[in-house]
Amino acid sequence: MCGIVGYVGEKSAVGIIVDGLKKLEYRGYDSAGVAILQDGTLQVRRAAGRMKNLEAVLKDKPVAGTLGIGHTRWATHGRPSEENAHPHTDCSGSLVVVHNGILENYLSLKERLQAAGHVFKSETDTEVLAHLVEHHLGVTGDLETAVRRALGEIRGAYAVGVVSAAAPDRLVAGKHGAGSVVVGLGQGEMIIASDIPAILAHTRDVVILEDGEMAVVTAQQVAVTTLDGQAVEREPVRILWDPIMAEKGGYKHFMLKEIYEQPTAARDTILGRVSLDRGRIFLEDLNVSDDTIRALEKVTIIACGTSWHAGLVGKYLIEALAQLPVEVDYGSEYRYRSPIVADRELAIVITQSGETADTLAALREARRKGASTIAICNVVGSMATREATGTVYTHAGPEIGVASTKAFTSQLVALQLLALYLAQVRGSLSPQEIRSHIAELLKIPHLLEQALKASAPTEKMAERFYNHSDFLYLGRGINYPIALEGALKLKEISYIHAEGYPAGEMKHGPIALIDEQMPVVALAPNDHVFEKMIGNVQEAKARGGAVIAITTEGDPRMAAVLDAKDVMLPMPQTAPLLTPILMTIPLQLLAYHIAVRRGCDVDQPRNLAKSVTVE
Repeated sequence: MCGIVGYVGEKSAVGIIVDGLKKLEYRGYDSAGVAILQDGTLQVRRAAGRMKNLEAVLKDKPVAGTLGIGHTRWATHGRPSEENAHPHTDCSGSLVVVHNGILENYLSLKERLQAAGHVFKSETDTEVLAHLVEHHLGVTGDLETAVRRALGEIRGAYAVGVVSAAAPDRLVAGKHGAGSVVVGLGQGEMIIASDIPAILAHTRDVVILEDGEMAVVTAQQVAVTTLDGQAVEREPVRILWDPIMAEKGGYKHFMLKEIYEQPTAARDTILGRVSLDRGRIFLEDLNVSDDTIRALEKVTIIACGTSWHAGLVGKYLIEALAQLPVEVDYGSEYRYRSPIVADRELAIVITQSGETADTLAALREARRKGASTIAICNVVGSMATREATGTVYTHAGPEIGVASTKAFTSQLVALQLLALYLAQVRGSLSPQEIRSHIAELLKIPHLLEQALKASAPTEKMAERFYNHSDFLYLGRGINYPIALEGALKLKEISYIHAEGYPAGEMKHGPIALIDEQMPVVALAPNDHVFEKMIGNVQEAKARGGAVIAITTEGDPRMAAVLDAKDVMLPMPQTAPLLTPILMTIPLQLLAYHIAVRRGCDVDQPRNLAKSVTVE
C-alpha cells in the first residue's frame, strides 16, 4: 500500500518519478503527488484520484528539476483528497515529506508542535513528520541530523522520504516496519522507491534498507546508517527481473498477463532444485540443518489472504509426504493468541512481498519463542527473507495485479518442493518415491499451458453468470483450499459475494442458500473423494442450483449427472497432490472474465492494496 519514488541525478526528475509511480499503482492508492526542486524552490503538485489526474495537473502547471520525490497514497488518516495527498510540506514550504505507514503517537506530537506555532493544513499523521523535521532542522541546521532526530521521536511503522531546499543535492529516506525502501544505483543518478518495479527501467542494482536504518542519497553515493548514526556497510543486491516483466506486454490487464505467465513461473521455481536421476530435492537457501529437520515434531504455517490458502494446501502436502503434523494460522491472529511454540517446531511464513506486516509480526513471535523459521517468498532481500532462518524463493517475477495469480501457484510449487525436501531428510519417502513425485512435478508447466486453454470457455461462462450476486465454491481434501481461493478471487475483483466451503460441510448450513440464483462451482478432480463430490453436486442440483464442474478430462462420470443448465470444464490429468495447481487456473480465469464483463477495475480493485504493510 502507498508508493514512494524519489530521484536525484542529471535527468528531468518529474518524468522518472511519474513513470515510477505508475509502476506502483498496483499497490493501491487514492491520491498522488510530486515535489520537484526547481530553481531552489520546492514545487508541489497533488491530485486526488488516479495518476491521470496528477498528470493533468502537471500539464496545466508544469515543473522541472533534477531532484524530487513523489507518492501514491492509500488513505489511513484523513479522507482521500488533494489536501491530504502527499508530499506534505512544513510551515515554510521548503521541506517535504512522503510516508508509508502509520505514526501511532502523531496526536501528542501534533499538539506539541501546534503549541510551538506550527500550522497544519491536512488531516494526516504524515504532516506531523514534516513539521517535526522542520523543528529539528531549525535547531541543528543539518537535514540528516534533523531527520534522524525526528524519526527517533516517532512510534509506529514508517517508510519515509524527505527533500529540503536547504540540502538541494540529496534525498533522505528511512524505514521501520512498513514495507520496503530500496535505493536503485545508477551512473550519476539514484532512485529511491518502495518497490522494485519502479526502478527496473533504470537499474537492477539496489541497496535495501532494514528496520531502524536511514539513507542519505546523492547522485554519486548512498550512505546508510542506523538511527543512532552508526555506519552500515551494505552490499548491493542484483535484481534479476527483466523490466519487461513489469509491463503489460500487449495484454489488456496485468492480471491476465500474470495468469498466462504461470507455466513459466512454475518452471522457474522448479529449475535447478530437482534431480530426477538421483530422486533428490535441492533447496539452496534453506539454512535449516538436517538434524533440526529430523528432530521436528510440529510445523506451523503462517500467512494472510491468498498465501494462507497456499498454506492450507501445504498442510496436506507436508502431512502426506513428510509425516509431520501441521497447523495453519492467520498472520493477523497468531501473535495475539499467545501461541504455544514447541521446542522442535518449524514455522513457515508465506508472503509474496516479504513485507506483509501481520506475517512479519508472526514470524518474529515464532522466532522469539524458539521455532526455526522458513520464508516462502517472491522478493529477494525482502524483510521476511532477511529475518527468517532460511528461504524458499518462488521465481514468479514481479506480480502487479492486486489479485494474486502466478505468485499463488508458484507458492504451491514451492510447498511441494519443501514437503518433498522434508520427506527426503526425514526418510519418510524413499529416493524412488521422491523420483516419482519429481517426475509428476516436472510435467506441471506443460499441464498449466494446457489448462490455460480454458480461457475461451470461461469467458463464455462469464457471459452467462456475471450478473449473479452470490456464488458457492465447493471442494474436498486438498482442493478445499482452492475453493476458498476461487471464492476470494471472485470477491476481490468482481465484488460478487462468494463463499468457499468443504463440500462435506454443505449440508451443515450453506445448502439453505442454494436455489436457481446460486451458481455452485464444484472442484472434482478424479481422486479418492471424486464420488463424494458427485454426491454433493447432485445435492446442489436437487435444490435448483446451476453447477459449474471443474473435473478431470476423460472421465465421463461427472457429465452423466449434469444437464443443460450446468457447465463442465475438464482439466488435464495429474497426480492427486498436484491437482490444486491446475484447479486454480479456471477459477482465476472465471473471476477475471466476470470482472471484465461487469466493468470492474481488474488490476486495482477498490479498497485493496497489493502489499498490506501496516496492521
